[in-house]
Amino acid sequence: MESTITQQIFQAEQKLKTAMLCSDTALLAELLADNLVFINHQGRRLSKQDDLYLHASGQLCITSIVLEDLSVMTMGDMAIVHVNADITGEYDGQNANGQFAFTRVWAKHRLDWQVISAQSTLRP
Repeated sequence: MESTITQQIFQAEQKLKTAMLCSDTALLAELLADNLVFINHQGRRLSKQDDLYLHASGQLCITSIVLEDLSVMTMGDMAIVHVNADITGEYDGQNANGQFAFTRVWAKHRLDWQVISAQSTLRP
């Protein structure tokens, strides 16, 4: 069972990456829980609606995401992902390139996995 959940989380992470690269707000809306709390690398607390707005408005435009060292820890209907990401893009018209460490908490919601909490840290 654990390997099945781990595989599902790896697939969900790939969907999330694709949604972020394409600013696919419909897919993001499916993958992000309604009560999502995302602490970005600047320490700002964002909601699902905040995240969707950034993509829909074009304020955030990600052109490349390279994931490394992705690990998944599972516990029942929850999973914690730790991953490093090299991201290229723009935020509010400025370059927003960098190397980040992410922690994401995925929870099973009905039949699908959704991110309920995430935190990003800028790596040196």
